[in-house]
Amino acid sequence: MTHKLQLIPACIAALALCSPLAAKPAPKVSPSPASSAAASPALSKKAPTPATIKTTAERAIPFKGMIASVDQVAKTFTIGKGKTRVFQVTEKTVLTKGGAAVTMKEVVANEEARGSYTKAADGTLEAKTVKLGPMTDEEKAASSKSSKKKAKTETSSDASPAPSPGTTATP
Repeated sequence: MTHKLQLIPACIAALALCSPLAAKPAPKVSPSPASSAAASPALSKKAPTPATIKTTAERAIPFKGMIASVDQVAKTFTIGKGKTRVFQVTEKTVLTKGGAAVTMKEVVANEEARGSYTKAADGTLEAKTVKLGPMTDEEKAASSKSSKKKAKTETSSDASPAPSPGTTATP
């Protein structure tokens, strides 16, 4: 019987110690945006509106390939053989060849092209930048430099650290 009487205070003490951990804290109340903006106008920030947020359709996507066909009237060119993509050239498109600006008249079939485009709401691919012809020496150097840098970071992150000489593996 004495063991049972000693056990009851121990259980009560254990419950008392655990109860603050189990209790939910009071929710934090933050000041309303209107009151904080009135208090300090320098700290108030505008929330981004849907018009200011760039969607994936507005981000430039890179492309490269051989021009299969060109439509001078519609101002489009097609890249690819089996899976083709048709790019629309607009007044905002920057066309270059060998670093110099060119016009749509100089876009011809069987020529290398690379650049970036965005996808419009109606599904058309609008070319933003188009570089015609083979890569220049500067572009090749920049490309190899970035690929070496990328390869270096990948190999260094893939390599596991070697154990220090004074440590031994424990089973």
